[in-house]
Amino acid sequence: MLVAGRLAIDEEIDAVRTDGPAGSRFAERKVRDVDERARRQVDAVDLVVRRRGAVRVFGDDHAASEAVTIASLISLRSFAAKRIPVSHYSGPLLTRPTAEALLAARDAGVTQWSGSLDLGVSTGIARLNADDWDWQGIHYPFPQTLKDRTIHYWDGDEFTVVSRFSGSLIKLVPTEWGAPTFEIDGIKMLPTSKESPFEDARRKVALIEPRSKSVLDTCGGLGYFAACSLEGGAAHIRSFEKNADVLWLRTLNPWSPDPDALASGGRLALEHADVSETIAGIADASMDAILHDPPRFGIAGELYSQAFYDQMARVLRRHGRLFHYTGSPNRLTSGRDVPREVSKRLEKAGFKAQLALDGVLATRR
Repeated sequence: MLVAGRLAIDEEIDAVRTDGPAGSRFAERKVRDVDERARRQVDAVDLVVRRRGAVRVFGDDHAASEAVTIASLISLRSFAAKRIPVSHYSGPLLTRPTAEALLAARDAGVTQWSGSLDLGVSTGIARLNADDWDWQGIHYPFPQTLKDRTIHYWDGDEFTVVSRFSGSLIKLVPTEWGAPTFEIDGIKMLPTSKESPFEDARRKVALIEPRSKSVLDTCGGLGYFAACSLEGGAAHIRSFEKNADVLWLRTLNPWSPDPDALASGGRLALEHADVSETIAGIADASMDAILHDPPRFGIAGELYSQAFYDQMARVLRRHGRLFHYTGSPNRLTSGRDVPREVSKRLEKAGFKAQLALDGVLATRR
């Protein structure tokens, strides 16, 4: 069997063990899931290579044909490893109000508590004991005082904050609406002052009318655009996210769509990549609609550039729709009118653009 295939599996498992909470049941489940899925994906790659007559596999240790270079094998292995999915966390998520409600119910002598332990996605029943509580057949200790504006997950030993620091502090933050937002170094990345960030995404996705369309989701974030596109009947969504820590947040957020869940129906492809670089590899006129939700201009200026807009125009079919989030920066303090600047660049790229919601809606001419 191809050594490259086994290496792809081992590398991915090592990554999961590094990223996951060491020694936790969650980490071990992820490792088993990755191992199983990796084997299937590598077998598929091996089969493709075999059909090309390049190398014999499935127990045959003979050297590869000269027709297939080492570079080609590395490319196939890398593709399989990159596409390996990681299962979502399925344990309880606690916020400070939820933890206080559990403790109050116990102190009142109640033996059962009904509420949501997945940020409002569903409701369930926790059975309360003197020293711990049971949810879905697993016992958890009552948490100590939790931080405000913070979400905690069970790492196998304790309830810990859903956040990471690797150059920037990235944190999942609860909202009054249920669906969380996230922050990077304290800067809120999704609007939440007037409505749920999920509802906000739903209104924006509706502008591109996703039903039966192939949708490019340039900056996946927590995946709310992708989730609403699935909900809206999109035929296929190709989503990119370059930040590995944001992808980790998605595995803990029950509002983020899981590409491998039955509900996704195989329609969502999530890639860990920088869309400003990978868009060049997308075929001309291959997308029916685009959702572009970049970080603010000061962080990701390349995603507001004329060159990137030209690329979006190239991959979008004629009459296809693009929604570009810009936000509403204060022109008095910034000295710039970002939405109108964006509209002008999109017009130059070949779009007909108009202001819509807190961004720009454009149609490919």
